[in-house]
Amino acid sequence: MSSRDAILGRVRSALGRKVSLPDTAAIESYIAAHPVGLQPPRDWEPELRFRARAEALASTVEKVSSLQAVPGAVARYLVVNKLPTGGVCWPSLRKLDWIGAGLGMEDRPARGDDLVGVTGCYCAIAETGTLMLASGPDTPAAASLLPETHIAVVDTARIVPFMEDAWALLRAERGGLPRAVNFVSGPSRTADIEQTVTMGAHGPYRVHIILVG
Repeated sequence: MSSRDAILGRVRSALGRKVSLPDTAAIESYIAAHPVGLQPPRDWEPELRFRARAEALASTVEKVSSLQAVPGAVARYLVVNKLPTGGVCWPSLRKLDWIGAGLGMEDRPARGDDLVGVTGCYCAIAETGTLMLASGPDTPAAASLLPETHIAVVDTARIVPFMEDAWALLRAERGGLPRAVNFVSGPSRTADIEQTVTMGAHGPYRVHIILVG
């Protein structure tokens, strides 16, 4: 008997209740099977659906043909929107030619005074226009959470139809879960105050997505 079972057993005894313990083996077996629930019809192409949903959530989207074109796309976005041309990027993106694009990107976790963060993503979910980010040494979560502007690089080959597919991909490729998994669906927003939507309340004001493929 586990400590948890012993504690709950004492609580039941004190309450004078006779409650049978659940079949934990059956529960664990069900969870391990990862059954997929009912899903809506998939009558759309994943990349087009992802882009449409992301834009509906107030993200902006651009597509480039290769990873090498990403620094130029980032520079265009920042210059057009009169944003700082320096910031932080994931260490996994350090080899891109940021200097050649006129950008000062540091490959380190973000601090509170960093205004621009450039990240990749583990995968993207077409149904909802959502980015899935898995934390790790080369993919620090702070780069997508602290800066006012979050720019995400998305490989179109890693756009999956549904959230269940994203979790299945993570289990298949990594086995276990990382320390944190974050989902980003457009800029941060809240309507807590007088039901008025306010952007950037607890995260980035802007999310710009660069599709690569």
